[in-house]
Amino acid sequence: METMKVFLCRLFVVLYLLPVITRSSEQFRVNSLKGPIVAPFGGEVELSCQLSPPQSAQHMEIRWFRNRYTQPIYLYEKGKILYGEMTPMYVERTELLKDAIEEGKVTLRIFNVDVDDDGQYHCFFRDGDFSEEDITEVKVTATSSDTQILVLPSNIDDLRVECNSGGWFPQPQMEWRDSQGKVLPPASKSHSQDTDKLFNMKMTLFLSNTHPGDVTCYLRNPLTGQEEKTNIVLPGRKMFLQMTIWLVILLTFLIISIFPIIYIHVTTRIKGNREGRCCSKNSQLVVKIIIISSLVVNIILGTCLSIYQKVPASDPLFEMNAVWICDMIMILCILMVFITMIISLIYFKVKGLLCRVNSPPTLDWSLY
Repeated sequence: METMKVFLCRLFVVLYLLPVITRSSEQFRVNSLKGPIVAPFGGEVELSCQLSPPQSAQHMEIRWFRNRYTQPIYLYEKGKILYGEMTPMYVERTELLKDAIEEGKVTLRIFNVDVDDDGQYHCFFRDGDFSEEDITEVKVTATSSDTQILVLPSNIDDLRVECNSGGWFPQPQMEWRDSQGKVLPPASKSHSQDTDKLFNMKMTLFLSNTHPGDVTCYLRNPLTGQEEKTNIVLPGRKMFLQMTIWLVILLTFLIISIFPIIYIHVTTRIKGNREGRCCSKNSQLVVKIIIISSLVVNIILGTCLSIYQKVPASDPLFEMNAVWICDMIMILCILMVFITMIISLIYFKVKGLLCRVNSPPTLDWSLY
């Protein structure tokens, strides 16, 4: 009878403690790294998980997946790696570090990180019918030091400055600043993505010919806060000599063309008065017509220059058209002045010949 009591007591203790023992062996939590993990583009990243309380995970199923449980990027089960069930793009780029698996800690290492690796990762453990998971977020980042500033002609009043930089992720913040650190509003800003899904940035700025000092192109990675900057020194008006040179050439041609006309006109009148000729009677009127017509043509061409010198930045041939319009109009102005000069010289030359032919012979009174 006493033996039966002892047996019943032991059975009671076993039945009482069995759920507690089973529950303690089955219940666990999965703790992964908190906060987003920054992964450099082209580098590697490690994602660790730890069972709590610590216990061996050697016999468990360990699964890493992104959005779908059925598409694991790494699968470890019963001491084996099941490559056949893993997502192909991760088969050769992942490795499971199992040095501390007896304490319930495993680490997934991803090699050659690319933009598609950005996002959430589920760390999943299964022991029998019990399972638990935790989520880690990975932020891929890429910062480029390859930034170029191009100075492109736009028109006679403005200079177009363009900043180009490629190889960024995520999309960087981009702005122009002057030598005082003041932000300059850009004329346009655009971006594109290459085959690696990295961002290529482009930003333009129009500067007047009186802008002193330098300008700086700033790019900032919003994830890491890393900044890259490239500046260019603008020596004020020295970079805007094209229009000045054209104006000097134009004024020179004007002086060259008008001075001979006036000189020939005055000489012809003096000579005509001395010789009593009437051939220079209408010379003054002709000179006025030639000079006025030349000035009118140059004013019209100058007006066209001021109207059509602006070429929209959206024009695919922006740089070529802007310079072409300016140069062509200036060339036309010079040609018009040159032609005016030639016509005037020809006129006075012909007029002089006609005067000699039509003028009456002079009498030499000394013979009488």
